[in-house]
Amino acid sequence: MRACVPLTVAVLCGLAWAGNLESCASRCNEKFNRDAACQCDRRCSRHGDCCEDYEHLCTAKEEPEEFLELEEEAPDNSLYSAPSSCQGRCREAFDKHHPCHCNDRCQEFGNCCKDFESLCGDHEGFSHSSDAITKEELQSISEKIYKADTNKAQKEDIVLNSQNRISPSETGDQVDRCPEPLFTYVNEQLFSKPTYAAFINLLNNYQRATGHGEHFNAQQLAEQGVFLREIMKTAVMKELFSFLHHQNRYGSEQEFVDDLKNMWFGLYSRGNEEADSSGFEHVFSGEIKKGKVTGFHNWIRFYLQEKEGLVDYYSHNYDGPWDSYPDVLAMQFNWDGYYKEVGSAFIGSSPEFEFALYSLCFIARPGKVCQLSLGGYPLAIQTYPWDKTTYGNGKKYIATAYVVSSTQQ
Repeated sequence: MRACVPLTVAVLCGLAWAGNLESCASRCNEKFNRDAACQCDRRCSRHGDCCEDYEHLCTAKEEPEEFLELEEEAPDNSLYSAPSSCQGRCREAFDKHHPCHCNDRCQEFGNCCKDFESLCGDHEGFSHSSDAITKEELQSISEKIYKADTNKAQKEDIVLNSQNRISPSETGDQVDRCPEPLFTYVNEQLFSKPTYAAFINLLNNYQRATGHGEHFNAQQLAEQGVFLREIMKTAVMKELFSFLHHQNRYGSEQEFVDDLKNMWFGLYSRGNEEADSSGFEHVFSGEIKKGKVTGFHNWIRFYLQEKEGLVDYYSHNYDGPWDSYPDVLAMQFNWDGYYKEVGSAFIGSSPEFEFALYSLCFIARPGKVCQLSLGGYPLAIQTYPWDKTTYGNGKKYIATAYVVSSTQQ
């Protein structure tokens, strides 16, 4: 759709990874450097343009902004501070009270401490290096998932009116620069497809304000099961399961589905100690937290809310390079009185496609930028685990997942 411009859309154009990679030695927390081959500022994890040694050298000093937002609500505990490093803890037994772990299964559960690889990677007995999913494998499976998305919208199914594009520096202005809706036309016959219909049934099951507990009735719980059953019938999810099964992440499809239900639909508290949130609610339906829109990264939800007059599209500051659906758009909008400064979303993808890619990246790269490939174009997804509560044997819920674009540069 648009030609890439140097470095400002480095993540999606793949320019930041060209040539010799620089180091973050003596560069931690420096400002964005347009002339550098890679970055060491605190936003680089969100843009996918960090230097290779950024995590080892800099993450103890700076956390990504999205993670800082999640940690703002961490309880103050002056009597005990659980260790957040693997220093002296390699092969330590699992302890549910610790925020991160250093045992031989922490990568499987996505709850390793950030310095696990640097401190424990060569520790005797660890086999995670041979079990790790490589960047090349992620790019290969994401291309297979992309090709398998037969339920996606065709060009004639959606007419977008993207109107005014703004610069990243203008995203906080809260100015409506687009008088017309974003969606001029959507072929709603798409929504009669089983996965779309099951997905839409889930969207009205949540209270958008954090701090108010979610309570599901029997029908709403059944709708979660229907959605998972329907998406597992698709070629998209069959590709994903086959890949993860081959990677020894899941022994059976039922184990995979059970884990998806927990990580996406399991409830946890973002405020007031109420079970008020879940990964699905945050990413796909959207939430209001501290007077701002958080999450809300789904085009179907956006279209339906815009159709009802509850979403007012303000502008966009990124339009992806794809000339067919799914595409990527980063938008600014008002949701019934609350502003979203940057909301990146796939456009025209099926529900199973988004669910698959976000799940893949959360399983393979929890808390990190996940480098994929779609139709020959590079794409990055950022996920974060919820660190305060767990399920099973220390597994973590999804806190958020979204497409990384140039909009946050």
